[in-house]
Amino acid sequence: MVAGRMALETDNGGPWYHGITRHQWTVLVIASLGWIFDTFEGQVYVSSMNEAMPDLLPGMDRLDAAERAGRLAYFNNIAFGAFLLGGAAGGVAFGILGDRIGRVKALILTIATYSAFTFVSAFSTEWWHLVGFRFLVAMGVGGEWAVAASLVAEVFPKRARAWSLAIFHASSVFGTWLAVAVGAFIVAGREFEMSYLGLGSVASWRVGFAAGALPALLILVIRWKLRGETEAWSKSRLAHKKRAGRALELFRSDLRRRTLVGISLAAIGLSTFWGVHIYGKDLLRAEAETRLDAAALSDGTSVASADDRFARLKRWEMLGMLLASTGGAAGLLSFGAFAEWVGRRKAFALYHLAGLAAALALFQWISTPTALLVALPIFGFFTLGMHAGYAVYFPELFPTRVRSTGAGLCFNVARILAAPVLFVSGWLQRDGGMTLRGSASLLSLLFLAGAAVIAAGPETKDTDLPE
Repeated sequence: MVAGRMALETDNGGPWYHGITRHQWTVLVIASLGWIFDTFEGQVYVSSMNEAMPDLLPGMDRLDAAERAGRLAYFNNIAFGAFLLGGAAGGVAFGILGDRIGRVKALILTIATYSAFTFVSAFSTEWWHLVGFRFLVAMGVGGEWAVAASLVAEVFPKRARAWSLAIFHASSVFGTWLAVAVGAFIVAGREFEMSYLGLGSVASWRVGFAAGALPALLILVIRWKLRGETEAWSKSRLAHKKRAGRALELFRSDLRRRTLVGISLAAIGLSTFWGVHIYGKDLLRAEAETRLDAAALSDGTSVASADDRFARLKRWEMLGMLLASTGGAAGLLSFGAFAEWVGRRKAFALYHLAGLAAALALFQWISTPTALLVALPIFGFFTLGMHAGYAVYFPELFPTRVRSTGAGLCFNVARILAAPVLFVSGWLQRDGGMTLRGSASLLSLLFLAGAAVIAAGPETKDTDLPE
């Protein structure tokens, strides 16, 4: 494996994947599967939030449409905030653990955590149950990314690092597609008949959460395929055993600036993801709802039964989510190649500025269904695509002994900074009288801050990983 790696680094004329070994591909596949299911556990709430939370909030049927929408936005944003805070706690804790006990062992623990608590979420009977479980799910979700990104960065050679890490992060779209499938084919059914298990009819969103137990099977694959730790971690463990995973080391003079840049970038990315990107799908649902209601008024009859109307609107919403996430997948994959071409800093800056333009266009000027179908993939390309940069850039900022800790801290402490933004967004819609389009447009201005922050970061293109 070492000989293959050296050949790859010295042969600059071949494609990036030239000389990659079977073991390296295996690591990339397993890390990507973990991230796919990680993303599914996060996004399954997004695909069912308009059904799960109302079931757990008393008195929703007595509110008018505007009051209902505002109350729902408020409590959903509480759930998103809990998810961000849980991700911060888990990302730091499991990141430190990854530096101390090894990448593979920590990866197993993170997958077990997010699988178990997504499954338990299906049994929520109060809104705060669901919020609490989202916090615990996020602990595993936040930890998995930091550990898996460090694992891939340490296994792949310098020349293939940006490409492999962009592929790793881009694999998240498959998790989003799984969540879309749950929303379109399970949640849209409203109820799931389970009399054969003695349970009768069960709210379909509960079945979607119960499916979150399945990723735990990946643990068996990891135990089978990945029996040892990375060479870089093993060497660092011998040389820096007492210093491994020390979070305070990230704030010493030579690493402080890198740490602050990483946290700031991720905070902006997470704020815009949960406050802007995920709401693109709701625009398509809203336009479909307006047209269904207009059709019913024009002929004086109901255009469909309540259940049929619910299913139609849910599928329009899921189509919007599919289009935005598919565009996002293209943006994630493109970021690696773009960062190798122009450098990490320029790639981040251009994606942030384009994300701002795409978001303002979508939420301020585009409204017809046809235009939304075209615009949503473009919107997703830029508002999500920059997130691949975190997997590429953060492991390159820190030495091996604190790489997992640093990546986890940057990506997940940022969740703490992003959480208040979502509470404000929910408050603006519930009490401030602001529409979804207005609050998403306001939050999209954060993309400007992202373009400014990256100017303070180092350029890591064509550099070796710090030892």
